[in-house]
Amino acid sequence: MQIEQALAAGDVARAAMLAERALAAGRVDPLVLNLAAWRREEAGEFGGAHALLQRALVISPGDVAVLGSIGAVLRKQGHLDEALRVLDGVVAVEPRHAAAWLERGYVLDAQRADAAATASYDRALALDPTLSPALGKLSDGAARRGEAENARAYAERALALNPHEPSAIFALAVLAVEARDGAAAEALLRPLLETRLAPEDRTRSLTLLGDALDRLDRPAEAFDSYCAAQASFRDTFRDSLEPGPDRPSHRAFIEAIRAQVVATGPVAVLPPDDDPVPGAAATHVFLLGYPRSGTTLIENVLASAPDVVALEERDTLADVDEALLSNDGTMPPLDSLDPALLSRLRAAYWARVAALGGPVAGKVLVDMNPYNGIKLPILARLFPNARFVVMRRDPRDVILSCYRVNFTPGAGAWAFSDLKEAARHYDALMRLIDDARALLPIACHDVRYDRLVCDFEPTVRALAAFIGIAWTDDFARFASTAQSRGVRTASATQVRRGLYNGGGQWQRYAAQLAPVLPILAPWVDRFGTAE
Repeated sequence: MQIEQALAAGDVARAAMLAERALAAGRVDPLVLNLAAWRREEAGEFGGAHALLQRALVISPGDVAVLGSIGAVLRKQGHLDEALRVLDGVVAVEPRHAAAWLERGYVLDAQRADAAATASYDRALALDPTLSPALGKLSDGAARRGEAENARAYAERALALNPHEPSAIFALAVLAVEARDGAAAEALLRPLLETRLAPEDRTRSLTLLGDALDRLDRPAEAFDSYCAAQASFRDTFRDSLEPGPDRPSHRAFIEAIRAQVVATGPVAVLPPDDDPVPGAAATHVFLLGYPRSGTTLIENVLASAPDVVALEERDTLADVDEALLSNDGTMPPLDSLDPALLSRLRAAYWARVAALGGPVAGKVLVDMNPYNGIKLPILARLFPNARFVVMRRDPRDVILSCYRVNFTPGAGAWAFSDLKEAARHYDALMRLIDDARALLPIACHDVRYDRLVCDFEPTVRALAAFIGIAWTDDFARFASTAQSRGVRTASATQVRRGLYNGGGQWQRYAAQLAPVLPILAPWVDRFGTAE
């Protein structure tokens, strides 16, 4: 009875605490298990929460409350597709389940499906206008898109319901940072950090506080805040992401691929693609490099041209990964792949492209993903006629930027949560790209970020000539392209600002970066800019 009374009073935390006690005393029913799972989830113990919810589902199959909670835990464990399937099932059975629509919005947000996420939040609000998290998320999304007026309006509504609604405060802090008002952002975030926050919200609060302190030209304090954010991220996702005997690090994954490329040795000629796929693009470009190197910027430059379809970090290679890449980075011998398998994988790739970007026949496809360099040996074998554009930027700025950003949880994000590991990860991927280019007969073109922003037209003309497309003045309108397309990478704010030189940020953090500079030194010599 006490549990039910606490719920009726809106005190979920107390109800969950009482449920834990009841569970320890031997009471086992879906309500108790669900509440106990919520408590574990709030503490970042996602595996334990999931186990309790599965027990509840055995007792009450099809229970939409339990299934909705499972969807939430799956999202936090990084299983986004599975979470969406579960939540789609919940709202199909119970379309008036406002919390499920809200959680579904969270999943779609994580998948960068902006319009679908907004629709899901709107549906949740239509069912329950008091859902301040939905208003907060709508505010946060509007701020991310640069829609300041809408962001403030949603935030005002959210904060009227809950003065500490994290997403609404994040939205206002983002707007303040973009307006270079670090003091206003700090004033918003300090009180929020004094409240009880979900682990992911604490991580983002600390990151934004770092951004605010950076705007106030307090780099030492800002870096401390970024370190606290990364420590929070590690605490939250340790169980699901920390490398171990059965879970190689992302760097080890990259190094395993590189070792196989080197062991195979030079490849003089790649077997031709003699079985063209109907609907494939006329010109195929893979845009790669490293996160925060400028790939989003050049993608939007290219997307501004007529007959160019650009895909922003979409999962076009899922079928290829499943067939050719194991979790430890081992690959089958690429020079002896079954032609039937190659045909099937090419067809699956172009089917995914069509589903994600629409028809591309007769057009130029730019498939942008900074991590595609990891798959360069596979891509060369599958698509021997593809062109590869590699974005280059001062590695000191790249690593600092990666450390300052909240990436979607994953193996790469785990690498970025430790400064030395981030530098070693960068070194591993750059070495793989170098070796693949040296040993494989592929068409590659480097674009230097510093030259792009300081000498835009000649740099883009050279890139366009490499791809085989004509120069157009539309290339310079990339900021409008980004605004109309929507940008969901961490670079959204910068790209919307237009052409500016964001290089050299690392110099204000030189003392903090000192431990990793020896690791980056070979790449600074090649891609660094003058101090």
